[in-house]
Amino acid sequence: MLVLSRRPNESIVINDKIVITVIEIRGDKVRLGIEAPRDVPIHRSEVYEAILKSSEAVDEPAK
Repeated sequence: MLVLSRRPNESIVINDKIVITVIEIRGDKVRLGIEAPRDVPIHRSEVYEAILKSSEAVDEPAK
């Protein structure tokens, strides 16, 4: 895992196409802005895990 330090309004760039900007730091929460092509899905990890579980349930044969 790459760990970077950023301050508000500073960004990181991924593969020339995705820009992640620190919008605000308030207490223990960080607000991020993400610019990416429309064809790149972006989900919070808990939402992504739920999507995976849901698709696994659909893919499993009925018993």
